[in-house]
Amino acid sequence: MALFGVTVPKWGLAMEEGQLVHWYVEAGARVAAGDALVDIETPKITNTLEANDTGVVRRVLGKLGDTLPCGHLIAVIDDAEASEEAIEAFVAKTAAEVEERQQSAAAGHAEPQMVDAAGERVRYLAMGEGDAPVLFLHGFGGDLNNWMFNQPALSSGHRTISVDLPGHGGSSKNVADGSVASLATTVIAAMDALDLGSAHLVGHSLGGAVAMAIASAEPARALSLTLICSAGLGHEISRAYIEGFLQAKRRRDLQKVLELLFADKGLVTAEMAEDLLKFKRLDGAEDALRRIVAANFPDFVQHGDLRETLATLRVPLLTIWGKEDCIIPAAHATGLPGRVELLDGAGHMPHLEKVSDVNAMLSGHIEAAS
Repeated sequence: MALFGVTVPKWGLAMEEGQLVHWYVEAGARVAAGDALVDIETPKITNTLEANDTGVVRRVLGKLGDTLPCGHLIAVIDDAEASEEAIEAFVAKTAAEVEERQQSAAAGHAEPQMVDAAGERVRYLAMGEGDAPVLFLHGFGGDLNNWMFNQPALSSGHRTISVDLPGHGGSSKNVADGSVASLATTVIAAMDALDLGSAHLVGHSLGGAVAMAIASAEPARALSLTLICSAGLGHEISRAYIEGFLQAKRRRDLQKVLELLFADKGLVTAEMAEDLLKFKRLDGAEDALRRIVAANFPDFVQHGDLRETLATLRVPLLTIWGKEDCIIPAAHATGLPGRVELLDGAGHMPHLEKVSDVNAMLSGHIEAAS
């Protein structure tokens, strides 16, 4: 007999609590690992919590509309037929364990830090330990928080580092000529400063192009390469998104632009848009973004094609794309070497929309390459 607790997850550093907005199951339902249990809304995004275990839902402890702290027990799954007394004891024991873990986590809570990368400041977040480091590189207009659902999952067995690319987030707004090559040079300098001689490179969109540039310039840096809806593999790119992102001055306008990133438009929250507006208002941020666009997407067309470069790389390659991507067409994945995965029901941000699928692919790819 085994009982399994379902708790409010911690999706990202800033998440402290979540609101239960839709239950897919009720007490008595049989579930398998991967089945949808409940939708949880946070100020940043709404996501579906899936079952990690197979069994019968014996308790549903969280009500719709409840806003509960991360780690709070919201359901109990039983793989056999535990007694009511055993379940009550499990609920009490789990609640005490969760409180103890929260106190320990508070003492060692990971926070973003700054590193000097050849004279430029780069913000990074380090989590976990291990001999096969993983480096996460976000896309245009994003920051290290874009990996809020992925970095913690991989940090259980790896040293993981996510960075704000130059011109983004808390990093320096000096982007030199704004080219992918110049961004890669700064990231390589940050790797050196962090004693990160090599790593499994995971790049999304613009970050994918930067990852390819790193692997091309210094092949020994890349233990493996994962490209998620990557730039640099074709000419098409959404003018509506790039132009809209650059021009948006109000939350409502930016929120509509951000909806282009997702198959499920409901994932975009007002706070997500407000956070990005705050970034755009930072001194030098908008100029840096425009310089990056001018260098890489002149006239809203991707400049250059890294397919030939990719073909020369001797590194394990995984490409992941959302079939409903309307920023960079999924057709750009056609004919690429290595493993290619196209995900239904996902747009340009599959690592946020299909979290379990993407994390499983990342873990398997990195373990195989290691």
